[in-house]
Amino acid sequence: MSEASQVAHPPPWERRAEKVSVIIAKEIVRDIARQRLAPGSILESEGMMLRRYRVARASLREALRILEIHGIIRIKPGPGGGPVVTRIDSGDFGRMATLFFQALDIRVAELMETRLILEPVMARLAAERRDPERDERLRALVRAGFDAGDADEQWRADHAFHDVILSTPGNRPLNLMAQAVRDIFVERVPNMAVTESCREGRRAHAAIAEAIVAGDADEAERLMRDHMHEYADAAALDGTLLAETVDWR
Repeated sequence: MSEASQVAHPPPWERRAEKVSVIIAKEIVRDIARQRLAPGSILESEGMMLRRYRVARASLREALRILEIHGIIRIKPGPGGGPVVTRIDSGDFGRMATLFFQALDIRVAELMETRLILEPVMARLAAERRDPERDERLRALVRAGFDAGDADEQWRADHAFHDVILSTPGNRPLNLMAQAVRDIFVERVPNMAVTESCREGRRAHAAIAEAIVAGDADEAERLMRDHMHEYADAAALDGTLLAETVDWR
């Protein structure tokens, strides 16, 4: 952050009665967002941050540690290092969410139910928001799923297919939540064997892709809902999986 881009911060006595490190962490995030700092940007030196935020070194370092834990920054060691802005992704958001899920004793079955709600909505949005490049990517992933030589390769193609749909631009909170829930779920579900139901799943992907490409939002949503119900039925074949508590990862 340059001196010219510094934003005035309230003096310590005007800040809310919160832990100082938490307040400073919030202010650093606000500055990152205001300045639209790209991933890989190195924040200013510790000395400059101490002057900017007017706090003790211990509070600043704790604030940076909070942001590092939540995946907002990473600390680059060595000369020329320091706090570096990271790319925000669903993995970091999901890991944070699992802490709360475990504390609330949320079960894997509830994650599956959440996917049943969110993914059909995302398929509808994908059909409504036309994107030729994305359409070709979906078709390529459908082909990759059918042409895959082994179960792992097929699983990767199927996983990427859903990822493309959940990444449909236009509503970033929905993108982040839908992808995080999917990430948490699939991390806990072992790769399913290549069975007839898996082949049916790839045929479902082909139909969903064509509905999205055609811009048929109703059909894309319906097909994705049917597909996700079939996936839920397959996951339920494991008698204990859906009853497990989501643990903090």
